[in-house]
Amino acid sequence: MDKSLNTANYLDVMGNYPTGVTVVTTTNDQKVPLGLTVNSFASVSLDPLLVLWSIDKKVSSYPVFTQTDRFAINVLASDQADICSLFVKKNIDRFSQCEWEFSKINLPIISGAAGVLQCKTFKTIEAGDHTILIGEVVDILSTNKKPLLYHQRKMGEIPESFYR
Repeated sequence: MDKSLNTANYLDVMGNYPTGVTVVTTTNDQKVPLGLTVNSFASVSLDPLLVLWSIDKKVSSYPVFTQTDRFAINVLASDQADICSLFVKKNIDRFSQCEWEFSKINLPIISGAAGVLQCKTFKTIEAGDHTILIGEVVDILSTNKKPLLYHQRKMGEIPESFYR
């Protein structure tokens, strides 16, 4: 086996790849809101509008997210690093510690997000220790706020010099 193929090298490379930060939300059968921080998010298709994200099979909310018929992708704004950290924590009521509301289609939406894509589940794909969830976008909210970025285990925003 090639010695360069190891978890540490993989994490180094992936950690050096800047990503946006999202909180994916849904509700369980009792309509209790659930959410988790996700940076494995990408656009898939324009026709139809499709996005994807992946969830670790060990996450406690895995059964709910993989069986739901809808979810929301909350693209965090640059001033929402605290929300990112909140939705990583375990065994707490995350929604009692942030501002949010139910959307018209009864999905929990994080207040102040840079954007929100509400989706109906299009397809799920088993992929190693994760499952990829593909959603068809059914509603879009854009606030034109700067997004929160994650790079080398740090969070921040795109610097003003980038726009010049």
